[in-house]
Amino acid sequence: MIKIVVVGAGAFGTALGNSLSYNEGNEVILLTREQSVADAINFLKVNPKYFPHVQLNNRISARVSKSVLKDAHVVFLAIPSSSILEFVQENKTYINSRSLIVNLAKGFGKDGETLIESLKRLLPNNRIITMKGPTFAAELIRGFPSAFSVGSESTKDFEIVSRIAHGTNICLDFSSDIVGVELLSVLKNIYAIALGIVDAHFNSANTRFLILTKAFNEIREILKIFGGNEETLYRYCGIGDFGLTSLNDLSRNRTLGLMIGKGFLRNSQNQSSVVLEGVRAIKVVYGRLLSQNRTFPIITSLYKLLEGEVSSQDFTNHILIQKRV
Repeated sequence: MIKIVVVGAGAFGTALGNSLSYNEGNEVILLTREQSVADAINFLKVNPKYFPHVQLNNRISARVSKSVLKDAHVVFLAIPSSSILEFVQENKTYINSRSLIVNLAKGFGKDGETLIESLKRLLPNNRIITMKGPTFAAELIRGFPSAFSVGSESTKDFEIVSRIAHGTNICLDFSSDIVGVELLSVLKNIYAIALGIVDAHFNSANTRFLILTKAFNEIREILKIFGGNEETLYRYCGIGDFGLTSLNDLSRNRTLGLMIGKGFLRNSQNQSSVVLEGVRAIKVVYGRLLSQNRTFPIITSLYKLLEGEVSSQDFTNHILIQKRV
Protein backbone atom coordinates (compact mmCIF):
# COMPACT_ATOMS: atom_id res chain seq x y z
CA MET A 1 0.00 0.00 0.00
CA ILE A 2 1.37 3.42 -0.99
CA LYS A 3 0.52 6.11 1.53
CA ILE A 4 -0.24 9.41 -0.20
CA VAL A 5 -0.81 12.73 1.54
CA VAL A 6 -2.27 15.59 -0.50
CA VAL A 7 -1.50 18.86 1.27
CA GLY A 8 -4.49 21.09 0.65
CA ALA A 9 -8.15 20.14 0.52
CA GLY A 10 -9.08 22.85 -1.94
CA ALA A 11 -10.64 22.15 -5.31
CA PHE A 12 -7.52 20.77 -6.96
CA GLY A 13 -6.22 18.80 -3.99
CA THR A 14 -9.63 17.22 -3.42
CA ALA A 15 -10.07 16.33 -7.10
CA LEU A 16 -6.59 14.83 -7.42
CA GLY A 17 -6.84 12.91 -4.16
CA ASN A 18 -10.25 11.55 -5.10
CA SER A 19 -8.95 10.31 -8.46
CA LEU A 20 -5.91 8.64 -6.90
CA SER A 21 -8.09 6.91 -4.30
CA TYR A 22 -9.63 4.76 -7.04
CA ASN A 23 -6.34 2.86 -7.25
CA GLU A 24 -6.78 0.28 -4.50
CA GLY A 25 -3.03 0.18 -3.99
CA ASN A 26 -3.16 3.74 -2.65
CA GLU A 27 -4.11 5.08 0.76
CA VAL A 28 -5.02 8.74 0.17
CA ILE A 29 -5.27 11.34 2.92
CA LEU A 30 -6.15 15.00 2.39
CA LEU A 31 -4.41 17.35 4.83
CA THR A 32 -6.64 20.32 5.63
CA ARG A 33 -6.52 23.19 8.11
CA GLU A 34 -10.22 22.96 8.94
CA GLN A 35 -11.66 20.29 11.20
CA SER A 36 -15.16 20.85 9.78
CA VAL A 37 -13.90 20.04 6.27
CA ALA A 38 -12.07 16.95 7.53
CA ASP A 39 -15.20 15.75 9.35
CA ALA A 40 -17.37 16.24 6.27
CA ILE A 41 -14.93 14.32 4.09
CA ASN A 42 -14.51 11.51 6.62
CA PHE A 43 -18.14 11.01 7.57
CA LEU A 44 -20.18 12.37 4.66
CA LYS A 45 -17.65 11.88 1.84
CA VAL A 46 -18.24 15.45 0.65
CA ASN A 47 -16.04 18.54 0.57
CA PRO A 48 -18.66 21.17 1.51
CA LYS A 49 -16.51 24.16 0.53
CA TYR A 50 -15.55 23.15 -3.00
CA PHE A 51 -17.66 20.21 -4.17
CA PRO A 52 -20.77 20.14 -1.99
CA HIS A 53 -22.74 18.12 -4.56
CA VAL A 54 -20.04 15.59 -5.47
CA GLN A 55 -19.86 12.31 -3.61
CA LEU A 56 -16.24 11.40 -2.92
CA ASN A 57 -14.83 7.89 -3.05
CA ASN A 58 -15.31 5.97 0.20
CA ARG A 59 -11.58 5.21 0.28
CA ILE A 60 -10.45 8.84 0.73
CA SER A 61 -10.00 10.42 4.16
CA ALA A 62 -8.89 13.74 5.64
CA ARG A 63 -6.82 14.90 8.63
CA VAL A 64 -5.83 18.19 10.23
CA SER A 65 -2.75 16.87 12.04
CA LYS A 66 0.56 17.45 10.24
CA SER A 67 1.81 14.20 11.77
CA VAL A 68 0.31 12.29 8.81
CA LEU A 69 3.23 13.59 6.76
CA LYS A 70 5.73 11.54 8.75
CA ASP A 71 4.68 8.21 7.23
CA ALA A 72 3.86 9.39 3.71
CA HIS A 73 5.53 7.73 0.76
CA VAL A 74 4.38 10.50 -1.61
CA VAL A 75 3.39 14.07 -0.69
CA PHE A 76 1.50 16.20 -3.22
CA LEU A 77 1.70 19.94 -2.50
CA ALA A 78 -1.67 21.27 -3.69
CA ILE A 79 -1.58 24.69 -2.06
CA PRO A 80 -1.22 28.14 -3.69
CA SER A 81 2.22 29.26 -4.81
CA SER A 82 1.90 32.28 -2.52
CA SER A 83 1.85 30.09 0.59
CA ILE A 84 3.62 26.86 -0.39
CA LEU A 85 7.12 27.88 0.74
CA GLU A 86 5.84 29.23 4.04
CA PHE A 87 4.00 25.97 4.69
CA VAL A 88 7.06 23.84 3.96
CA GLN A 89 9.32 26.08 6.04
CA GLU A 90 6.97 25.86 9.04
CA ASN A 91 6.30 22.12 8.75
CA LYS A 92 9.45 20.58 7.30
CA THR A 93 10.17 18.74 10.55
CA TYR A 94 7.08 16.63 9.84
CA ILE A 95 8.20 15.69 6.33
CA ASN A 96 9.99 12.36 6.05
CA SER A 97 13.25 12.69 4.10
CA ARG A 98 12.33 9.50 2.20
CA SER A 99 9.05 10.98 0.92
CA LEU A 100 8.74 11.85 -2.74
CA ILE A 101 7.55 15.47 -2.94
CA VAL A 102 5.37 16.44 -5.91
CA ASN A 103 4.86 20.15 -6.54
CA LEU A 104 1.50 21.08 -8.09
CA ALA A 105 1.70 24.83 -7.43
CA LYS A 106 2.29 27.25 -10.31
CA GLY A 107 4.35 30.36 -9.68
CA PHE A 108 7.76 31.68 -8.71
CA GLY A 109 9.66 31.20 -5.50
CA LYS A 110 12.09 33.54 -3.79
CA ASP A 111 13.88 36.07 -6.03
CA GLY A 112 12.20 34.74 -9.16
CA GLU A 113 13.40 31.16 -8.76
CA THR A 114 11.20 28.30 -9.84
CA LEU A 115 9.30 26.77 -6.95
CA ILE A 116 11.27 23.55 -7.39
CA GLU A 117 14.55 25.42 -6.79
CA SER A 118 13.16 26.99 -3.63
CA LEU A 119 11.71 23.70 -2.39
CA LYS A 120 15.01 21.90 -2.92
CA ARG A 121 16.73 24.39 -0.69
CA LEU A 122 14.13 23.90 2.05
CA LEU A 123 14.08 20.08 1.70
CA PRO A 124 17.62 19.16 0.58
CA ASN A 125 17.24 15.48 1.48
CA ASN A 126 14.00 14.86 -0.42
CA ARG A 127 13.41 13.94 -4.04
CA ILE A 128 11.28 16.77 -5.45
CA ILE A 129 9.48 16.62 -8.76
CA THR A 130 6.81 18.66 -10.52
CA MET A 131 3.47 17.72 -12.08
CA LYS A 132 1.54 20.10 -14.32
CA GLY A 133 -1.01 19.72 -17.09
CA PRO A 134 -4.22 20.75 -18.86
CA THR A 135 -6.59 19.77 -16.09
CA PHE A 136 -9.48 21.59 -14.43
CA ALA A 137 -10.41 20.29 -10.98
CA ALA A 138 -14.13 20.37 -11.81
CA GLU A 139 -13.62 17.88 -14.65
CA LEU A 140 -10.98 15.76 -12.92
CA ILE A 141 -13.33 15.05 -10.01
CA ARG A 142 -16.12 14.06 -12.42
CA GLY A 143 -13.95 11.27 -13.77
CA PHE A 144 -13.08 12.72 -17.17
CA PRO A 145 -9.72 11.56 -18.58
CA SER A 146 -7.22 14.26 -17.60
CA ALA A 147 -3.53 14.80 -18.29
CA PHE A 148 -0.35 15.84 -16.50
CA SER A 149 3.32 16.06 -17.32
CA VAL A 150 5.69 14.76 -14.66
CA GLY A 151 8.97 16.65 -14.57
CA SER A 152 11.69 14.64 -12.86
CA GLU A 153 15.41 14.03 -13.12
CA SER A 154 14.75 10.34 -12.55
CA THR A 155 12.55 8.00 -14.55
CA LYS A 156 12.18 5.97 -11.34
CA ASP A 157 10.16 8.78 -9.76
CA PHE A 158 8.00 8.97 -12.87
CA GLU A 159 7.40 5.23 -12.52
CA ILE A 160 6.22 5.78 -8.94
CA VAL A 161 3.72 8.42 -10.02
CA SER A 162 2.61 6.21 -12.92
CA ARG A 163 2.04 3.35 -10.50
CA ILE A 164 -0.18 5.40 -8.18
CA ALA A 165 -2.10 6.84 -11.16
CA HIS A 166 -2.71 3.38 -12.66
CA GLY A 167 -6.39 2.55 -13.07
CA THR A 168 -7.50 6.15 -12.53
CA ASN A 169 -8.64 8.86 -14.96
CA ILE A 170 -5.16 10.44 -14.86
CA CYS A 171 -2.95 10.24 -17.98
CA LEU A 172 0.76 11.08 -17.72
CA ASP A 173 3.75 11.92 -19.85
CA PHE A 174 7.35 12.43 -18.76
CA SER A 175 9.98 15.13 -19.10
CA SER A 176 13.43 15.35 -17.55
CA ASP A 177 13.20 19.12 -18.14
CA ILE A 178 12.00 20.14 -14.67
CA VAL A 179 12.81 23.80 -15.31
CA GLY A 180 10.74 23.74 -18.50
CA VAL A 181 7.73 22.08 -16.87
CA GLU A 182 7.81 24.63 -14.02
CA LEU A 183 8.28 27.63 -16.32
CA LEU A 184 5.54 26.62 -18.74
CA SER A 185 3.05 26.42 -15.88
CA VAL A 186 3.75 30.09 -15.16
CA LEU A 187 4.04 31.32 -18.74
CA LYS A 188 0.74 29.79 -19.85
CA ASN A 189 -1.03 31.73 -17.06
CA ILE A 190 0.58 34.99 -18.17
CA TYR A 191 -0.41 34.52 -21.80
CA ALA A 192 -3.90 33.38 -20.86
CA ILE A 193 -4.36 36.81 -19.28
CA ALA A 194 -3.28 38.39 -22.56
CA LEU A 195 -5.72 36.26 -24.59
CA GLY A 196 -8.50 37.22 -22.21
CA ILE A 197 -7.82 40.93 -22.72
CA VAL A 198 -7.81 40.46 -26.49
CA ASP A 199 -11.08 38.51 -26.45
CA ALA A 200 -12.70 41.18 -24.27
CA HIS A 201 -12.29 43.65 -27.13
CA PHE A 202 -12.58 41.49 -30.25
CA ASN A 203 -15.24 38.91 -30.86
CA SER A 204 -13.03 37.58 -33.61
CA ALA A 205 -11.57 34.14 -34.22
CA ASN A 206 -9.07 35.75 -36.62
CA THR A 207 -7.69 38.08 -33.95
CA ARG A 208 -7.74 35.42 -31.23
CA PHE A 209 -5.61 32.99 -33.20
CA LEU A 210 -3.35 35.73 -34.51
CA ILE A 211 -2.42 36.59 -30.92
CA LEU A 212 -2.43 32.92 -29.89
CA THR A 213 0.20 32.16 -32.52
CA LYS A 214 2.33 35.11 -31.44
CA ALA A 215 1.94 34.01 -27.82
CA PHE A 216 3.04 30.45 -28.54
CA ASN A 217 6.17 31.67 -30.33
CA GLU A 218 6.95 34.12 -27.54
CA ILE A 219 6.60 31.36 -24.95
CA ARG A 220 8.94 29.17 -27.00
CA GLU A 221 11.64 31.85 -27.05
CA ILE A 222 11.31 32.67 -23.36
CA LEU A 223 11.41 28.99 -22.43
CA LYS A 224 14.76 28.59 -24.19
CA ILE A 225 16.19 31.79 -22.69
CA PHE A 226 15.31 30.60 -19.19
CA GLY A 227 16.99 27.24 -19.71
CA GLY A 228 14.08 25.02 -20.65
CA ASN A 229 13.93 22.66 -23.63
CA GLU A 230 11.75 23.47 -26.63
CA GLU A 231 10.61 19.84 -26.76
CA THR A 232 8.78 20.34 -23.45
CA LEU A 233 6.33 22.61 -25.26
CA TYR A 234 4.86 19.52 -26.91
CA ARG A 235 4.11 17.73 -23.64
CA TYR A 236 0.82 18.00 -21.76
CA CYS A 237 2.31 20.83 -19.68
CA GLY A 238 3.07 22.81 -22.85
CA ILE A 239 0.67 23.21 -25.72
CA GLY A 240 -2.04 21.28 -23.87
CA ASP A 241 -2.04 23.46 -20.76
CA PHE A 242 -1.53 26.65 -22.77
CA GLY A 243 -4.55 25.86 -24.95
CA LEU A 244 -6.73 24.89 -21.98
CA THR A 245 -5.86 27.98 -19.96
CA SER A 246 -5.98 30.50 -22.80
CA LEU A 247 -9.17 29.42 -24.56
CA ASN A 248 -11.49 28.01 -21.92
CA ASP A 249 -13.67 30.22 -19.74
CA LEU A 250 -13.17 27.90 -16.75
CA SER A 251 -9.64 29.30 -16.64
CA ARG A 252 -9.16 31.82 -13.83
CA ASN A 253 -6.33 33.62 -15.65
CA ARG A 254 -8.27 33.93 -18.89
CA THR A 255 -11.18 35.26 -16.82
CA LEU A 256 -8.81 37.73 -15.16
CA GLY A 257 -7.82 38.97 -18.63
CA LEU A 258 -11.46 39.30 -19.65
CA MET A 259 -12.17 41.35 -16.52
CA ILE A 260 -9.18 43.61 -17.16
CA GLY A 261 -10.27 44.03 -20.78
CA LYS A 262 -13.80 44.96 -19.71
CA GLY A 263 -12.48 47.51 -17.21
CA PHE A 264 -13.50 45.72 -14.01
CA LEU A 265 -9.91 45.60 -12.71
CA ARG A 266 -8.20 48.88 -13.45
CA ASN A 267 -5.19 48.26 -11.23
CA SER A 268 -3.49 45.55 -9.20
CA GLN A 269 -4.91 46.71 -5.86
CA ASN A 270 -7.46 43.92 -5.97
CA GLN A 271 -6.24 41.43 -3.39
CA SER A 272 -7.33 38.30 -5.23
CA SER A 273 -4.54 35.71 -5.09
CA VAL A 274 -4.99 35.11 -8.83
CA VAL A 275 -4.50 38.82 -9.57
CA LEU A 276 -1.50 39.17 -7.29
CA GLU A 277 0.24 36.03 -8.55
CA GLY A 278 -0.44 36.98 -12.16
CA VAL A 279 0.96 40.48 -11.65
CA ARG A 280 4.02 39.13 -9.88
CA ALA A 281 4.71 36.56 -12.60
CA ILE A 282 4.48 39.20 -15.34
CA LYS A 283 6.92 41.47 -13.51
CA VAL A 284 9.38 38.65 -12.81
CA VAL A 285 9.45 37.43 -16.41
CA TYR A 286 9.61 40.94 -17.88
CA GLY A 287 12.45 41.87 -15.53
CA ARG A 288 14.49 38.84 -16.56
CA LEU A 289 13.99 39.63 -20.24
CA LEU A 290 15.29 43.21 -20.06
CA SER A 291 18.85 42.06 -20.73
CA GLN A 292 17.81 40.36 -23.98
CA ASN A 293 18.51 42.23 -27.19
CA ARG A 294 15.12 41.47 -28.70
CA THR A 295 11.48 42.42 -28.38
CA PHE A 296 8.72 40.42 -26.72
CA PRO A 297 5.56 42.32 -27.71
CA ILE A 298 2.99 40.50 -25.57
CA ILE A 299 4.84 40.40 -22.24
CA THR A 300 5.98 44.00 -22.83
CA SER A 301 2.40 45.13 -23.49
CA LEU A 302 1.19 43.33 -20.35
CA TYR A 303 3.86 45.00 -18.24
CA LYS A 304 3.07 48.44 -19.67
CA LEU A 305 -0.63 47.86 -19.07
CA LEU A 306 0.13 47.14 -15.41
CA GLU A 307 2.21 50.31 -15.24
CA GLY A 308 -0.60 52.38 -16.77
CA GLU A 309 1.37 53.12 -19.94
CA VAL A 310 -1.02 51.18 -22.20
CA SER A 311 -4.79 50.98 -21.88
CA SER A 312 -6.69 47.72 -22.24
CA GLN A 313 -8.38 49.22 -25.32
CA ASP A 314 -5.00 49.78 -26.99
CA PHE A 315 -3.49 46.51 -25.75
CA THR A 316 -3.89 44.49 -28.96
CA ASN A 317 -2.70 47.27 -31.25
CA HIS A 318 0.31 47.81 -28.99
CA ILE A 319 1.27 44.16 -29.51
CA LEU A 320 0.92 44.41 -33.28
CA ILE A 321 2.90 47.63 -33.80
CA GLN A 322 6.00 46.39 -31.97
CA LYS A 323 8.67 45.12 -34.31
CA ARG A 324 10.52 41.98 -33.35
CA VAL A 325 14.30 42.22 -33.37
